[in-house]
Amino acid sequence: METWGWIVIAVVVVIVIAAVVALAWMQRARRRRLRDQFGPEYDRAVEGRRRGRAERDLDQRVKQREEIDIRPLSDGARERYVHDWEAVQSHFVDRPEAAIESADSLIRQVMREEGYPVDDFEEQAELVSVDHPHVVENYRAAHDTYVRHTREKASTEELRQALVSYRTLFDELVSVGDREAHGR
Repeated sequence: METWGWIVIAVVVVIVIAAVVALAWMQRARRRRLRDQFGPEYDRAVEGRRRGRAERDLDQRVKQREEIDIRPLSDGARERYVHDWEAVQSHFVDRPEAAIESADSLIRQVMREEGYPVDDFEEQAELVSVDHPHVVENYRAAHDTYVRHTREKASTEELRQALVSYRTLFDELVSVGDREAHGR
């Protein structure tokens, strides 16, 4: 083989190696970006699944979320919802089942007013995970308890824990607009 042939082979090998290295670097950068953005939700998404598929799904969530106009609550709405939440909590002692139903309903009302779709829980939780990745698991757990409660009796302790979990998302939802309004 002539010298030119070896040079062409060497160039092709270098290009292939560079492409493989660049692809690996881009995948690591994407993984790092998704882990930073989604936190614990990233681990949940990739658990038991092919990592590439899960990461594509997370990227798709971000795209879907970008298409939705999420609005911070007005000060009046925020105050009204905080008052409503206090009423939900105060009713828990006497009527925990009714309180958990009210908490689920109130969370959906807040989300609807902010612009999240609320008709399909899984879609809603996935979109919420883009903005609130550190509390979406609490939301899922609370909603699971709520659903189980509607089908069978949940213990008072399970209902209490669900209310606490709903509260973490509620606090995030009502404080986002407050943080934006005060430049935080």
